[in-house]
Amino acid sequence: MARLAVNVDHIATVRQARLAKEPDPVTAAALAELGGAHGIVVHLREDRRHIQDRDVAILRETVKTKLNLEMAATREIVEIALKIKPDVATLVPEKRQELTTEGGLDVTAFETPLKEVVASLHGGGIAVSLFVNPDAKHIKTAHRLEADYVELHTGIFSEARSFARRQEEYERIVTAARLARKLGIGVHAGHGVDYQNIFWLRNVTEVEEFSIGHSIIARAVLVGMERAVREMLELVS
Repeated sequence: MARLAVNVDHIATVRQARLAKEPDPVTAAALAELGGAHGIVVHLREDRRHIQDRDVAILRETVKTKLNLEMAATREIVEIALKIKPDVATLVPEKRQELTTEGGLDVTAFETPLKEVVASLHGGGIAVSLFVNPDAKHIKTAHRLEADYVELHTGIFSEARSFARRQEEYERIVTAARLARKLGIGVHAGHGVDYQNIFWLRNVTEVEEFSIGHSIIARAVLVGMERAVREMLELVS
């Protein structure tokens, strides 16, 4: 059975819309863990559009499972990660104008600077995951960079509008997951995963952990966080 890590960024999105004190992503994380989540994910963006430094610091003290910090490979955020010491740091691409992360990190194009960042995080005792498109060249580069995990970007699969397109993307994910496992890299998957398409992705047995945010938070608005997490866990298993 794959693990489920819940991304609580969009709890903070609602809070920041009013620059208020609630809803609190720290509370949401605690409820997600009560619902059975195996980990909590937050993305500390450079523009601080949702998760704030305060959130990450408190989550590090309160998360009882595993804290995964999504982050850009910038000096400022790396220094914060080394101070906070999440269990896992997931390096992702980041653009100010995007609504959400639009694709995997081009680890091949930025292999040299990423090597230094990965080494720095490892030196701080932090496991490193690279958020990549399901492509062999990126998996092989992640192996050269000595990443502990790759998180396969499932966005194109999730947004496919035809069965043929979804099948094609699904097969790309399966192939990439198998290659990563063969190379000894742990496999995570995420982006756009919801209560429907998980029926496909849960069959990729190489995936050890799903990172799911928006669909769980959207359902939690209607039925509560604990129930939304439990329902997803049932589908994952």
